[in-house]
Amino acid sequence: MFLKGLDNGKNYFCKKKHTMRIDILTIFPEMFAGPFSHSIVKRALDKGLAEIHLHNIRDYATDKHHRVDDYPFGGGAGMVMMIEPIERCIEKLTSERSYDEVIFMTPDGVLLEQPLANKLSSCHNLMILCGHYKGIDERIREHLITMEISVGNYVLSGGELPAAMLCDAMIRLIPGVLGDETSALSDSYQDGLLSPPVYTRPSDYKGWKVPDVLLSGHDRKIAEWQHEQALSRTRERRPDLLD
Repeated sequence: MFLKGLDNGKNYFCKKKHTMRIDILTIFPEMFAGPFSHSIVKRALDKGLAEIHLHNIRDYATDKHHRVDDYPFGGGAGMVMMIEPIERCIEKLTSERSYDEVIFMTPDGVLLEQPLANKLSSCHNLMILCGHYKGIDERIREHLITMEISVGNYVLSGGELPAAMLCDAMIRLIPGVLGDETSALSDSYQDGLLSPPVYTRPSDYKGWKVPDVLLSGHDRKIAEWQHEQALSRTRERRPDLLD
């Protein structure tokens, strides 16, 4: 399902030729309606530069209650997502096309950082599995997953929000998505530094003034100031990046 029925029945399917296809496996497809229906991601979908297909894992359960979780072997609190529905969904999708990566969003995965987003943005077909409850059957990770990604050292209720964050980080880098393609090159982390401060009109607001150099029109001096500010901000806020 491609974001269909999530916003008053509106279908966000891209009719133009795309450069990236993302298949998301989840038990809560409705959670993606907001993040993918606005701003830059929606622009990419409308332009046909990306496709996002949502697959409800419950549709692949075989019992009448569409059950996707069960108690863990060995006891303990929480429920575990079962292997069968997830494996059936992955098997169906991989029988239709080849995937560059089958990604599982998990707190113990590799940390999502800009270089990884840059790398994944050049992929053509990606699959993202969103876990829930206590986690997923470990055999899925052992045999079906090719990459595990974390969005930070904390735990969320499920993988849906991290999956949306990953999609946004990748899709905005696809050529043609941003109005000015050089914009992404000046983002934080692209050159190993945080971005410098930015300002806009008015140049003087209640006595709060924009630095004179930004009003000078001198490109070289502005570039030097921006680099100095980026270096200073990184040294102050994220010295680990300089290491």
